[in-house]
Amino acid sequence: MSSSVSEKAITGVPLVDLRRQYHSIKEEIDSAIRDVLESQAFILGPQVKEFENLFASYCNTKHAIGVSSGTDALLLALKSLGIRDGDEVITSPFTFFATVGSICNTGAKPVFVDIEPESFNIRPDLIEKCISKKTKAIIPVHLYGQCADMDPILEIAKKHDIKVIEDSAQSIGAEYKGRKSGSMGDLGCFSFFPSKNLGGLGDGGMVTCNSDELEELIYMLRIHGGKPKNYYPVLGINGRLDTIQASVLIKKLRHIDLWCEKRREKASYYTERMKGLNLVKPKAKKFNKHVFHLYVIRVQERDRFIEHLRANNIDCAVHYPVPQHLQKCLAYLGYKEGDMPEAERAAKETVSLPIFPEITKEEQDYVIDTIKDFSKDD
Repeated sequence: MSSSVSEKAITGVPLVDLRRQYHSIKEEIDSAIRDVLESQAFILGPQVKEFENLFASYCNTKHAIGVSSGTDALLLALKSLGIRDGDEVITSPFTFFATVGSICNTGAKPVFVDIEPESFNIRPDLIEKCISKKTKAIIPVHLYGQCADMDPILEIAKKHDIKVIEDSAQSIGAEYKGRKSGSMGDLGCFSFFPSKNLGGLGDGGMVTCNSDELEELIYMLRIHGGKPKNYYPVLGINGRLDTIQASVLIKKLRHIDLWCEKRREKASYYTERMKGLNLVKPKAKKFNKHVFHLYVIRVQERDRFIEHLRANNIDCAVHYPVPQHLQKCLAYLGYKEGDMPEAERAAKETVSLPIFPEITKEEQDYVIDTIKDFSKDD
């Protein structure tokens, strides 16, 4: 299907169409790239620092450090806190693998806490019983664009003197009781993967914090641990944000609030028009501002439902078909099926429908009508 939807009769809908966003701000993006090409300052050019300052201001944090991906944001955040072999980090089993893989790549052990059935985020009331003497941090994941219930998490962390790293990869612009995602914990971690609400032209990420000490350490860690150049007091990684990515993200950041509001409008339209259907629609908690990185529903007979959508050229996805505690590479942790019932149920029932700022009402109607046809046959 063409990225420019001008047909009167919709015949298919993509899960996301990045070309539409690009064409809406093409001159801004092309100009930003040309500036970097003219300067040839591809590594840590001035745009990186400019973007860091703008991003920190947007998130209401003191600092923001540009890094090479959302995964490296998590890894560097963990390393900056001294997380290492023998430590434990509590997190959700219902998330993208990077959350868990980053913990494992420090040598630490991930400890899973089940999720809330409505928000798909970690259940704060189950966290405390999983804390041990080895627990050094909690990573709540703000899944699909909605913040986890942070106040009780922060209270538990303070009580036990452990750190909180927000996995904000899917939630730029989201708010919890008026506070921005990435501003509440000790550190916040963002991804600029192209399909994110704020997406680059490849991989990119950001770490936010309010600590001068952590900021300085993460700056060192992202350039192999060096300061000054060629002297390495700590062991880091090659984890810098490219100048071209920063230049593009500066332009896109100007539009993020509008794009998130459009996502909220599109989500509201889906929810209103699908009233009465035999499926569970996403719901934002009353204290949250949900930015709908994904619009995720629960359905019975998911395989048949997906087959029906795809037969009608509607793209959809499953995020995530295997909860992390049941991943093969993590079998050594000793978890088994039934240990995280809500995460396991979500993995079997959830489907992501097409949503992006530029999706048209006609496309949404086509998706909704196709779902209604499925419900009639059900």
